Amino acid sequence: MFTGTLAIDLLLGDVHSLKEKRSVVRPIVAELRRKYDVSAAEAGHLDLHRRALVGVAVVAADRAHCVEVLDAAERLVLGHPEVEVVAAHSSYYSLEDDR
Repeated sequence: MFTGTLAIDLLLGDVHSLKEKRSVVRPIVAELRRKYDVSAAEAGHLDLHRRALVGVAVVAADRAHCVEVLDAAERLVLGHPEVEVVAAHSSYYSLEDDR
């Protein structure tokens, strides 16, 4: 069993309030969940109105599937013109890592 996580640091465009921020980030998170069957949430920069950190997690039988899903999730976010990806970091963990 493998788990993969992806942290995507976003800079939001013309956003002036936390309410506007949520109206940009919430649909992206929902689309990630729906399209890739992953866990996704806004996980950081919660008090900043022009920044967001979106976390994505996936569990799969092999590492290659985790990589494939998280790469696709990152491409989906990159395709949203209303946000700019400042940084993205993925990591993978296997049960065998404990042995």
